[in-house]
Amino acid sequence: MKILVAEDSPVYQRLISGYLTRWEFDFELAKDGNAAWKRLKELEGPVLALLDWGLPGIEGIEVCRNIRNCGVKERYIYTVLLTGKTDKKDLVEAMNAGADDYLVKPFDALELRARLLAGKRILDLHQELISAQDSLRFAATHDFLTRLWNRSEIVSFLGRELSRASREKKPVGIILVDVDHFKAVNDSFGHSSGDLALQEVARRLRSQLRDYDGIGRYGGEEFLLVLPGCSLSGTLGRAEQIRHFVSKEPVVFEATKCTITVSMGVTVATGKQIDPATLLRDADVALYRAKDNGRNCVQPSLDESVV
Repeated sequence: MKILVAEDSPVYQRLISGYLTRWEFDFELAKDGNAAWKRLKELEGPVLALLDWGLPGIEGIEVCRNIRNCGVKERYIYTVLLTGKTDKKDLVEAMNAGADDYLVKPFDALELRARLLAGKRILDLHQELISAQDSLRFAATHDFLTRLWNRSEIVSFLGRELSRASREKKPVGIILVDVDHFKAVNDSFGHSSGDLALQEVARRLRSQLRDYDGIGRYGGEEFLLVLPGCSLSGTLGRAEQIRHFVSKEPVVFEATKCTITVSMGVTVATGKQIDPATLLRDADVALYRAKDNGRNCVQPSLDESVV
């Protein structure tokens, strides 16, 4: 945790710097409010600020208002105002401006340290809360085993891309992928090896996609790929490349190697609005044709309305 000390008094600069160095806090100095606000706005800027109320340029209390009102949304900044003001209304004004704490000069060193430790504790708790929220958000949108989007999220992504494609009159490629003979993998090597196989297939699929493509676990051993901007020929070409990449190296289970292949059903939405359920049905029909044709192959949809 880095502390920004915004103080124009050379005496207090030396005093506070000495304390923070002795207490082994990481800190930096700003000599006016403009420099302090510029630094705090930066993405990797300090998260705890000791601000003198009466700074040159922008006053410390205005820096507090800027933090709360102008938005430093990437992180929470804990602010402590330092001032010689002792009136109760000044304390209320500081709190209304968004300050988290208030310390009257001249202050006791131990009191300053206590305020900093309190701020650090609150920032640590805030970070833990953000981490917990991120974990819950990830769990709600991702498959636990493969770390890909879950079925609901990839279908939602497909819906969004179809809406965009309709506006921009561009195609969207859809590939439904099924791991061939996956039950045999589980029966021969065990379910833990089957899990490793799914994880490795997921990794290989994802590695072959563009940053703006979508991929999710559609069900059991099925995956759904959404390729914005891909025509039928482009989607078929990409599917063949991905199919080859998945099977070219065996998956290793401890001392055992097993070649994994996939079957793929391909369909494409043109620039007109098409219901996601219709496209998924067409891709599923194409996938069954791939299985009927011996697996480890790619088959397109026969529905002319989407090609």
